[in-house]
Amino acid sequence: MLHIHEEATRCLLCQDAPCTKACETGDPARAIRAIRFDNVKNAWRWVSGCSMADLERAQQACIHYDQPIRIRELFTIAQGTSDSAASHAQEPLPSLAITFCGIRCENPFFLASSAVCTNYEMVARAFDMGWGGVFYKTICKQDIREVSPRFDAVKDGTTFAGFRNMEQLSENPYDVDFDILRRLKQDYPTKIVVASIMGQFEEEWVELAKMAETAGCDAVELNFSCPQMRLAGMGSDIGQDPELVNFYTSYVKRSVNIPVIPKMTPNITQITRPAMGAYFGGADAISAINTIKSVTMSPLAEVSGKQTLSGYSGRAVKPIALRHILEMAKDHVINGSHGKRVELSGIGGIETWRDALEFIQLGCSNVQVCTAVMQYGYRIIDDLIQGLQTYMVEHGVERLETLVGEQLPNFVLPSDLDRDTLVYPKIDHEKCIGCGRCYVSCQDGGHQAITFTERQPRIIGTKCVGCHLCRLVCPTGAIGMAKRINKKS
Repeated sequence: MLHIHEEATRCLLCQDAPCTKACETGDPARAIRAIRFDNVKNAWRWVSGCSMADLERAQQACIHYDQPIRIRELFTIAQGTSDSAASHAQEPLPSLAITFCGIRCENPFFLASSAVCTNYEMVARAFDMGWGGVFYKTICKQDIREVSPRFDAVKDGTTFAGFRNMEQLSENPYDVDFDILRRLKQDYPTKIVVASIMGQFEEEWVELAKMAETAGCDAVELNFSCPQMRLAGMGSDIGQDPELVNFYTSYVKRSVNIPVIPKMTPNITQITRPAMGAYFGGADAISAINTIKSVTMSPLAEVSGKQTLSGYSGRAVKPIALRHILEMAKDHVINGSHGKRVELSGIGGIETWRDALEFIQLGCSNVQVCTAVMQYGYRIIDDLIQGLQTYMVEHGVERLETLVGEQLPNFVLPSDLDRDTLVYPKIDHEKCIGCGRCYVSCQDGGHQAITFTERQPRIIGTKCVGCHLCRLVCPTGAIGMAKRINKKS
């Protein structure tokens, strides 16, 4: 049976898509994009009026280099999933407005300080498409000279599993960047404009922060986290030192009246230490995480025959980013249990609305996106917004703030986890195709608790410990979960 998400992931997400141009009554490309970005329940909106003949023409027009996307079959299957969303179609969609650092944002989706926001035209286009705000690419007073090539990727088919970036800060003269920010705020007064800055000395930090305030920026982000700066004593060199984080944060905080948001580096064992420095320096919020120091070995990424350490981002880093967010959100000082609460802006591997929701549920009232935009463009904002709104409707959530931090009580120390019960895996033999992947993994990486005869796997209850490796490797989703029961004494 066709797996609709896998098939949608094969789509090249073409500009001016031939499939849509060939379809007379709908927009198959837009519907496929909805499926690709975890918004399958709303995919039907874009093809609801299409006949099978329309979809056949769209499929024939597909220019995929391997084989055309199976558009007819894709939407036949997707229709059943989408029916559940149809029941909510007439309900008014909830607002995604949320307050961050005392500033009302139309939605929590911001561009992260990076290559996706380096000039007026780019940010204006993103604003026009629905992004709530921007953390503009970091402004500094240094002469930024970049290398070529500056990007590399660990690829999963046509998509990035992880993305390596050797780019540094804005190459524009700093006065040009602040003029851009001034014009953006003037032309888009309801959008949130945050200046990301990096100084080399305290006087530079203050000068740049004051220029951001004068330009009308809503807040200023302090980049203590860039892992590939050419000069020592900048970026993550600061972010790994709690005393320096505290010093520069407090220095800037005393100099401006707009919110101050230090950006933390993940290249450290305990992120709560520099975060505490930011807290006692008066930070209004904390951004986390920036890219993770990494090495890729592709010869195509060499710069005149040489390689270096640089930052890693994309889907692969999301669990690491969530870990750092969780640690800060659970810290009793940072989360305001004994006084002022520092808000969190989550960054790292966000591609879909569900990714964003996970950051929100761990305490973020704002999220930033970079690598997904670099791959797919600003257009992903449509499914970020629509998917999150649909989730809120289905769960009866009226205000986005309700979701902020709601999962935090479920996270405990390893010593507090239930170790007296287990959940056995359960095989659905109608879905099972008899590939034996579960057997191989259990034999060589588990507890030898599966037999495999006549292409049929069976669970050996006396050996199974409920680790669920088998469920995770099953390619057809044929292995689920039984009820939780007490372990036998």
